[in-house]
Amino acid sequence: MGNDAMIAEEARDHFIKSFGGEPTLVVSAAGRVNLIGEHVDYNGGEALPIAIQRRTAVAIRRHDGAATTRINSGGTGGVLTLDHARLARKRKWTDYPAGVLDQLIGAGIEVPGIEVAVASDVPSGSGLSSSAALEVAFGFAVRSLLGLPPERVALALLCQQAERQFVGVPCGAMDQLSAACGERGHALYMHFDPATVRPVPFTESVLIVDTAVPRSLRVSAYSERVDECAAALAAIRVVDPAVPSLAAASMEQLAAATMDPIVRRRARHVISECGRVRAVVDALAAGRRFPGELAVASHESLRDDYACSSAELDWIVEYALRAPGVTGARLTGAGWGGCAVVFGEPGALEALQHPLIRDYEQAMGHKARAWLVTADDGARVEAGGGASG
Repeated sequence: MGNDAMIAEEARDHFIKSFGGEPTLVVSAAGRVNLIGEHVDYNGGEALPIAIQRRTAVAIRRHDGAATTRINSGGTGGVLTLDHARLARKRKWTDYPAGVLDQLIGAGIEVPGIEVAVASDVPSGSGLSSSAALEVAFGFAVRSLLGLPPERVALALLCQQAERQFVGVPCGAMDQLSAACGERGHALYMHFDPATVRPVPFTESVLIVDTAVPRSLRVSAYSERVDECAAALAAIRVVDPAVPSLAAASMEQLAAATMDPIVRRRARHVISECGRVRAVVDALAAGRRFPGELAVASHESLRDDYACSSAELDWIVEYALRAPGVTGARLTGAGWGGCAVVFGEPGALEALQHPLIRDYEQAMGHKARAWLVTADDGARVEAGGGASG
């Protein structure tokens, strides 16, 4: 049994133990690793993530009682109840499904009483979008249970709004779009103003390395970067009021605008990063391998201009780039901890894992984890199907 099937079966087992009987269906959504295009989604730019073989599964069934969600996630405190008429942020993991419920109900969807069990192997706090995988899996499960079409892009945007408005994280849409729209054997070329997704062939393996330094967007400088980018856009619009987003600005417009030097560096990263995304997409569309030198340039920009790297991430990137057969490496996700992604020949990436983890622990005092992954599907039904009566 593969990991995907094991996570779906784990959600089913949680359900049976918590509620008795079988769920009506089990669905899952994927975590993601972003190949390139970091901190551009909330700036109207472009990115190129893949969905990965790390998933969150949701088992679901209606119940006959009041409009509540009874939810369980294995060993996380038993069955919790969310009252659909009185949804409120509690600063727990249940804020993510509660936020999605809030958005679904606000969109006019009548959500009946449901029972839900969750299982996941997407590491929390590592920058692989565990929250988006949970949001999308839950939203996809509810829509599937009610017999509604997936509407993947719309579902992803709804989940993004749940995280922004209910959970309180000013995130872009990349993570939710990856979890919903992933396609096996393809990277997802995303634009964010407006949100569109186009598959691009990508069959390479990449190595994800978790620094084991957790980060939370609630307590990181993420919100500060969002504000700095807004300040940069406001300054550029003094020069040219027609600029629709920071990512759409040119380096010439940036040079002509008056702003704080730190804000200028943030904007320089966003504008240059979008150019790197387009260059990678062109290379992949032409049948070439991922250009690793652009991954390195991305990391340097994130480290120097966006100031969202860390000593651990820099160590992993520098170590990986010294290995034979490795072509590129960069931090992935928001930074400030979390994961790096390494590009190169499959044999080289496999050979790198053990010595990197060993030497990293000796050098940095943390025990890293590493996974070799390829592009996987996004949200999908794992078992069952159709609406429940």
